[in-house]
Amino acid sequence: MKIEKLELAGFEDFLDYLNDHLSDNGRNGTAYFQPLPRAESRFPAEKAEAFKNGMQVPVGEPGWRRVWIARAAEGGIAGHIDLRALAERHTAHRCLLGMGVDRGHRQRGLGGQLIAHAEDWALTAGLQWIDLQVLSVNAPAIALYQRQGFRQTGEIPNMFHIDGQHFNYTSMSKRLR
Repeated sequence: MKIEKLELAGFEDFLDYLNDHLSDNGRNGTAYFQPLPRAESRFPAEKAEAFKNGMQVPVGEPGWRRVWIARAAEGGIAGHIDLRALAERHTAHRCLLGMGVDRGHRQRGLGGQLIAHAEDWALTAGLQWIDLQVLSVNAPAIALYQRQGFRQTGEIPNMFHIDGQHFNYTSMSKRLR
């Protein structure tokens, strides 16, 4: 699969993919992977605008974000990964990871390929750490991150109350080479 940087011209197609991806959140045997109720599992317009704006901010500046997509053979988006600045001051040596893999492409190694691609870019950009947060019930994601060298740095019990359930929130980090 080809991994390419998401350009602004492709952002609307990316949002379509992302909303389809989010429709799996907590449904049909898929673990909750976003802290959103099933009925609201869409990418909010205000977050989409911030996401898009961050793609135009130079790395190292507050609010920067970079996004890569994996293209399936037929041209559709099979998965994505993004790295972004942390909101806290004095954290320019770190970034926050977000990612997802389309339901038809899971369990095929794409997640590991996306992480490796993002890590290579982060090293080139001079970053030293990648951090992430994941709902603690998302065992497949946590296992992937552990295989890729991420280590749990904390867990907040009952962080979210969604669809009548409580969810813990796990923090993980990886120091880059």
